[in-house]
Amino acid sequence: MNSSIFTRRLLGLLGVIVLALSALGLPSLLAQSRRQPPVSDQKKNQRPPDKPPDEQKPEPLPTDIQPGKPQEAEKVTITTNLVNVDAVVYNKKTGQPQLALGKDNFAIFVDGVKKNITNFGTPEAPITVTLVVEYSKLAEVLGYYGSHGMENGQNEVIRPTAMFLSQFIKPEDYVSVIAYDMRPTPLTDFTNDPNRIQQVIRLLLMNQPAFSESNLFDALKLTLIGGRGDSVVLENSKERTQEYSGMVAVPADRRRAVLLVASGLDTFSKINMDQARKIVQNAGIPIYVIGTGQMFVKLYGDQMNPGMGSNIRGIPIDRMSFLQADNTMKTFAKESGGAFYPITFEGELGAALGSINAMLRSQYSLGFNPGEERDGKSHKIVVKVDVDGDGTYDDKAFAVRAREVYNSPKPDAAPSQKSVGKQ
Repeated sequence: MNSSIFTRRLLGLLGVIVLALSALGLPSLLAQSRRQPPVSDQKKNQRPPDKPPDEQKPEPLPTDIQPGKPQEAEKVTITTNLVNVDAVVYNKKTGQPQLALGKDNFAIFVDGVKKNITNFGTPEAPITVTLVVEYSKLAEVLGYYGSHGMENGQNEVIRPTAMFLSQFIKPEDYVSVIAYDMRPTPLTDFTNDPNRIQQVIRLLLMNQPAFSESNLFDALKLTLIGGRGDSVVLENSKERTQEYSGMVAVPADRRRAVLLVASGLDTFSKINMDQARKIVQNAGIPIYVIGTGQMFVKLYGDQMNPGMGSNIRGIPIDRMSFLQADNTMKTFAKESGGAFYPITFEGELGAALGSINAMLRSQYSLGFNPGEERDGKSHKIVVKVDVDGDGTYDDKAFAVRAREVYNSPKPDAAPSQKSVGKQ
């Protein structure tokens, strides 16, 4: 490959990101009055308070995940008295979100039985997002060959990450970033500081992926329900690891979501797909997926063995692996109430991220009490909407994007705990 072409493309990418950041007016944002991240003497990865610090002093949030010994980590539990359902209502013809709805416009059915909506939140609340990025040599290989070797492979995951952080995070929002390869590594705790966001982008640009393993399921587990993981990179902690609460600890009155930038391939996670799926189902937090590696599959999919295992720079990849990866991401997105965007060309990113941002900004928070039923089974959730309030559900004109499943705790589980998977 011509080194001058490579250099020009890399400089071009850096230029685009710098321009995007400059367009935000970061110095002026820093001077604005805005909510600050949680104070430093709190437990790491604590979630934003319900009110600004001048109205309410932040208090440590409870965590149900304790530092576990290997022989004790047989199941993961979430303490809950409520099943949260985040829902987005949009017009089927125009695709536009429907705003200005109230509690009475919604109905929740579990296995066909209507449930009383006990909690309701409107889309005016700020958003709290965890951005999970596949930063591995596997992703680098897919990006490199997908671009015909014309740019650094990791740019395929850095580009959507930089665009989302620089263009769609508002001063009142909070965002954290977790990069993963063989293990998930938090780059920043929840922040709305533009300077910290710049640091994250620079960190991704200036480094190279270190490992070929890409453990998606483990990354989602840490993101959603917490556990012990690497210390936050940008905090320069003296401790190698620390405990995290997970997104389930974010107050339900904030709009919560996970933005996953990944190929969907999982190579070596400690938990399997079924266990990860239960965690996603029970967390009830929408997962929006930017699917990478799509151009690689279009270019080379026909050349790979269907299921015998192809080898690219020492990494075993076959056609079946990519089919399973796409199915995995579609499942996580659909069952959590999010959406999956398979990105083939760079030009598709703007529309995809814009659509994700629109859904985040129009997300209603609903909740119902599951009652005393404890059968250990999965239950189907259906959310219906009556937009005009005439007593008839508007299924033909409007669609509702919401979580589809929750798992009832087993009969022998403690009353306040819900089993979500095994390690």
